[in-house]
This record gives sequence, C-alpha cells and structure tokens, in this order.
Amino acid sequence: MTLRETACNREINPETPARHRVQSKPIEPPPHINLVDPELYSHGDPFVQWRWLRANDPAHWHEPAELPGYWSLTRYEDVRTAYRDHETFSSAHGILLRPTDHGVDPGGGRTLALTDPPRHRQLRGVVDEWFTVRSVRTLEEEMRDIARAVVGDALAQESCDFVAEIAARIPLYVICKMMGIPESDWQYLYDLTSKAFADGDPLTRRFAHLDIMGYFENLQEEKAADPGDDLVSALATAIIDGDRLSPDDIILNCDNLLVGGTENTRISAAGGMLAFLQHPEQWDILRADPSLLPSAVEEVLRWTSTATHIMRTAVRPIEIHGKRIEPGDRVVFWLPSANRDETVFDDPDRFDVLRKPNRHLALGFGEHFCLGSVLAKSELRLLFAELLNSRVDIELAGEPKLLESIVVNGPESLPVRLTPRGA
Repeated sequence: MTLRETACNREINPETPARHRVQSKPIEPPPHINLVDPELYSHGDPFVQWRWLRANDPAHWHEPAELPGYWSLTRYEDVRTAYRDHETFSSAHGILLRPTDHGVDPGGGRTLALTDPPRHRQLRGVVDEWFTVRSVRTLEEEMRDIARAVVGDALAQESCDFVAEIAARIPLYVICKMMGIPESDWQYLYDLTSKAFADGDPLTRRFAHLDIMGYFENLQEEKAADPGDDLVSALATAIIDGDRLSPDDIILNCDNLLVGGTENTRISAAGGMLAFLQHPEQWDILRADPSLLPSAVEEVLRWTSTATHIMRTAVRPIEIHGKRIEPGDRVVFWLPSANRDETVFDDPDRFDVLRKPNRHLALGFGEHFCLGSVLAKSELRLLFAELLNSRVDIELAGEPKLLESIVVNGPESLPVRLTPRGA
C-alpha cells in the first residue's frame, strides 16, 4: 500500500505477497500481555508476546496504568507504513513512552528526533552534511585508529567487560570528535554517559544527564563565540527562518546527537558480539571471508534491534486492522518484533551473516531514518574488522547481564576473555 493510498483510505492493512505467506500452527496466547515490564527484557522473552500479537492482534490496545494507554504495532508492514506517514503519526509529542506524571517530553517540537516536517527537515539540514557517505569516509582512518587503540587496550587486559571497555568507547570517542569536544574531556563524557545510560539507579542516571546538559550549555556558548568546524558550532551558528536556535534548543539537540551517536551503536556492538559468541559458526564464516562484513553488520542491526520501541501520536483518525485509532492516541512500534516478522524474513529467529536481502527497520524508515546510519554501520564494521585482524580468540568469561529497560535492549555488561590465537 502506498503512502497516498494510506492517507486516502486511513487504513493500514497491507496484503502479504503470496510468496511471503506463512502457514503455521496457531500460537497459544501468552498468559498476559505486558510489554512494558522492564524485567521482561532482562530476564524474560518478549518474543513470545510479540509473536502472538503478530499472529492474533497486530493492533493491540494496552490499558493505561503508570504509563498512558497505547496501541502496539508489531508487524513489519504496519510499522514501515506508519513510519513514513508523518501526516498521521507525529513525533513532536514524544517518541518514547513516559509515565503520565512525568508530563510531556521537553524536547517535543525542538529536537531532530522530536519534530515533524518542515521543522525536522530544517534541523536535519543544519547537520546532515556531517553524516553523508562522503563525510564519514573522510573520518574512516581516524575511526580506524580509535577502534585499534580501544581494542588494543582491551587486549592488553586479557579479559574485560566488552560493553564498558570496547563497545561504549568507540562511538563515544567518534561523536565527541565530530562535536568538537576536546580530547581531554572524552573520559569525562565517557564517565557521565556510562552513568546516564547504564547505571541501575534512576537518580544517578538523572543527575548524570543533568551534568551532560550542563556541559553542553558551556560548550555551545564557547562555540557561538568562536565557532569551529564541528557539529556543535554548526548548531550554535545555524539560522532557520531568519533566527538562530535558542541556547536551550542547541543544548537539547547536542544531547540528542550524543545519545543518538552513542547508545544504540554501543548496544548493537555488544549485542552483536554476544550473538557471535552464541553462534560461533557465524564468526567463523566472517573470519574466513571478511568481505562479508557489510552484510554481517546489517544482520547484527536486525538481530539486536536495540531501540525496543518508538512511539508516535496520532493527529487524525485512522483504522488499522479494524481498530479505530483516534487523534491523541499513542501508537508504539515494536522494532524487534517487526524485524522478526516471519512474512518478511526467512527463518527470522536465525542469526545469519549471509542474510540477503535484509530490509530491517532497526534504523527507522522514512523522514526519521537514522541520521547517523552510515556512521553507525562504519563503526560496527571497523570494530569487527579490528577484532578479526587482532588474531585473538574471544570467549565468554561470565554471565552476560541484559539491560532492564523498555527503551533499549541488549547487554548491560558482557564479560569476555581475549586469548591470542594458538596460545
């Protein structure tokens, strides 16, 4: 169904091509549908619920509780079609489920992630050139040096937490460089982001995030007074509709870029390494033929689908699978479910570095296709290439700990042992 047909018919109910129709046994309903229990992602199996919803209730209403009521979309085609229909599904009211008593997201209508066209396109135009294929290629040698240094430090330890010592550092150092953050501050930002994104205490996370915002408040003032060739300077000097961005808008967009440039890549890298450790034959395939790295990275992104959910708010009525969604209703896209949809992906629960085609939605779609997609793929490719070139064997050195979160999913810690091959 085209976007025009969707807008005219106000319904998302695409016909599945005959070659993709799957005849399967009826799936028994799980005891209880609750996709917003953080423990489901750290100690449970959300795919049981997603599989049932795809088969039985692909537009499912969740009653309000601590979180507001919302609709769940779990099928690939529904998510893909809704992603590109920004005239019906708005980002400006928030893109993540928030407890009702937290109020609206302060970034609504002000940041790249939380705006609709035309404002979204205007903001994106300020920084877009930094994330093109050409721009990322000019950074590739520096990114390779960063990856080599980070992996080298980890190898010297013989064992480490792959998340903290490898996966978290590479994307953070790269985005810091792009934002014009002095290298002397990279470790400080690493410490803050580790607390803000991964600490188990909500209060610690909140205060660390406030410190990050405070850092960007000072940095944007410096860049406005003495701009350089970097992302923060681009935001600090941007003129949209004849006006400069307000300091608060610059700070919020800096925070948006830092989070977008680090968190999902960190978890994708760690989740991808865990997948290789759990499916060692796939690492052996990659080791035998490193030219498969691009398709392996795409499969890592599909398999990890680290952004667990993305939310939109309906701004006009629409019917989806016979359910009427009203203006103001929240609609949640469950990306890991869409990327395991059996009508789109052959044997979707198999991790396969040879998978082609691989039209996953891990990086979004349409207007909000990830700005940093080229950068993220390059970072993952360079990281795994460095590990392949290092001639070490990697094995688990303890039990992985998964994040307890409904926002992002994957390893919180991944203890590994690094042994020179043949030792």
